[in-house]
Amino acid sequence: MVDMTSFRGSVQTPQSHNSAHSPAWLPPIRTVEIDRPWVWLASAWQDMMAAPAISFAYGALAVISSFVLVVGLALLDMEYLLLPMGAGFMLVGPLLAVGLYETSRLLELGERPTFGKVAAVYRRNGVQIAGIGLVLMLAMLAWIRIAFLIFALFFSGEPPALDQLVDRIFFSADTIPFLLTGTLFGGVIATAVFSVAVVSIPMLLDRDTDVFTAMATSIAVVRANIRPMIAWGFLIALFMSAGMVTAFIGLAIALPVIGHASWHCYRDLVGPGR
Repeated sequence: MVDMTSFRGSVQTPQSHNSAHSPAWLPPIRTVEIDRPWVWLASAWQDMMAAPAISFAYGALAVISSFVLVVGLALLDMEYLLLPMGAGFMLVGPLLAVGLYETSRLLELGERPTFGKVAAVYRRNGVQIAGIGLVLMLAMLAWIRIAFLIFALFFSGEPPALDQLVDRIFFSADTIPFLLTGTLFGGVIATAVFSVAVVSIPMLLDRDTDVFTAMATSIAVVRANIRPMIAWGFLIALFMSAGMVTAFIGLAIALPVIGHASWHCYRDLVGPGR
């Protein structure tokens, strides 16, 4: 059993890490135990309590944006895109949480986060952050395109009516191949995005480095910590999915928790250096 009261301090405790071999041009990579994501989540909650206005503002923005998306798709009679768009939101989520990373960074430095400081974060290494943002947006567009093709293949281009949508997709034996195909392709894209983005954006925020070094570091982190990263990816999907199925209200908590925890993930796994 992990001691919850010691989570905040243990994130930066050197004895909790081992070093992994990484190329000389990358910063040192640390390895952690499989239960380490709970440390990041506990530290994230403390950050939320230390800066509730900023954290819940991000959460509220996620809820409002989700409602706007749902209404827009309903007006266009494209409700069937809710699932792929929801999955796409997870792909670009690391970019949307930049302000939360900055909030955690300031708290770590003993500074008081303000909306002004958080809003100015994109001025620091902004070109490189925009570069990885482009990568994430291209991944999202690729996924939406693939989802369109899969949907057209299995539904002959005729989406089910809104009142039949859930039953046809989730409770019909005919759609099992559709769900398996969508899960397979979505899982491949999500794994690739997770590998290049899990620590890269916090790293670009924290260091004067380039997008290629940051993505290579992120991939090295995943390779050195396969089991903890699988657990972390599962927890991210679980929290975000729970936020969505609660009529998006749960995103008010899920998004800031995952955002703050991602900063602690980066600080835990990437040592000082380049």
